[in-house]
Amino acid sequence: MAEWISSRKNEQVKTAAKLGQSASFRRQTGLFLAEGARLCADAFTSRVRIRQFFCTEHAAKKYESYLTPILRAVPSFFITEPVAELLSQTEGNQGVFCVCEQRKELSWEAFPLRHCLAMETVQDPGNLGAALRTAEALGLGSVLLAGSCCDVYSPKALRAGMGAVFRLPVFFSRKLPDALDALHGQGFFSCAAVPDSSARPITEVDFSHPCIMAVGNEGNGLTEAAAAACNLRVTIPMLGRAESLNAASSAAILMWEMMRSGGISGGG
Repeated sequence: MAEWISSRKNEQVKTAAKLGQSASFRRQTGLFLAEGARLCADAFTSRVRIRQFFCTEHAAKKYESYLTPILRAVPSFFITEPVAELLSQTEGNQGVFCVCEQRKELSWEAFPLRHCLAMETVQDPGNLGAALRTAEALGLGSVLLAGSCCDVYSPKALRAGMGAVFRLPVFFSRKLPDALDALHGQGFFSCAAVPDSSARPITEVDFSHPCIMAVGNEGNGLTEAAAAACNLRVTIPMLGRAESLNAASSAAILMWEMMRSGGISGGG
């Protein structure tokens, strides 16, 4: 039976709220806060370890089909609307939250020999989450986050990713050139996505072998060192007047082309 929490000063509530607000606290604890009935249910069905579950009584009834399995299996608390407002990072919250353990960092030996999206120093969590969601939807083998990317467990990234981080293998590297060197040795070739008309059009590239597609950050693109470490520079042909696309849009087009021409069984 779930316990009741009515105070915003409750220690468990304060810890959960801090997880939603602070990237450094998430790194320190190895935990994160997920918000929303669908996302919390997704975490549960994806076998993410849930430490605590919080919901309002109204939410428990409204989202019964999503939440009943969690309430039966996880240490749970009913909370008041003011407590839900403290925990929420959105307007008009659903009153559903869970504190989860982050996935253990994967070793390079576990890197699947399939198409991969690499993102370098992407700063917008919405872009990061959207790219993860697209990568999972299209069937890529993994995502590599390099440099000072924003926190993949931030509330905005989690919402935009729709739970993709729960299932898609995500790897981390401080320096993308170092990661590319290691992955070249494992049988990958790599492409640097650049807004340069002299680069190879993405539609002309052979993706029949496992590829790392490297995308840079929103303002500056890939670093020179990362672009130089790739085997090939590629670009998205554009007929309009826009000079570039945002990171999530670029990544979506590039990944679609990788999977369309390479196929899931042909290295993707």
